[in-house]
Amino acid sequence: MLGWVVWLTGLPGSGKSTITRFLAKKLRNRNVKVQILSSDMLRRILTPKPTYTEEERDIVYGTLVLIAKLLSDNGVNVLIDATGNRRKYRNNARRKIKKFVEVYVKCPLDICVTREKKRKKTFGAPVGVYAKALSGKSSTVPGFGVPYEEPLHPEVVVETDKLNPKKCAEKIFLFIRKKYGL
Repeated sequence: MLGWVVWLTGLPGSGKSTITRFLAKKLRNRNVKVQILSSDMLRRILTPKPTYTEEERDIVYGTLVLIAKLLSDNGVNVLIDATGNRRKYRNNARRKIKKFVEVYVKCPLDICVTREKKRKKTFGAPVGVYAKALSGKSSTVPGFGVPYEEPLHPEVVVETDKLNPKKCAEKIFLFIRKKYGL
């Protein structure tokens, strides 16, 4: 039996990691096995001194999709916690993974910047990315130096400036439950 893959995409600071963890807990509480794949955690191994070039991002997101596909092909359900700033990364996953869902964690850039300044838990994400972008020390931050291409047709949209993380996780859970019969 194939597993499914749900990719939570959005700007840094939009709430992807927090929502992913709430969603994983909700699924596990219902005896649904799920593996979280985080681009930030994967990047630590693939590119310990990241430069965030396009080429490097191609490698990281290509590897992320490959791992998610291998897991889902072997019956493991996967939650991807990754910005995936280009549509091509998420479209690659959609092409290669039979049971794929794209979730857009939508949040205005100014709110993401404010959240990122205040956040205590980073879940492995780099610290101060927006401060570096605003000061000119980094030109590779999605939404500032490089584009973040919003999903064109995500299966689920959660607006984190309007819903708290638990309600966002619940909305995604209800979609997964209906689509995959949990």
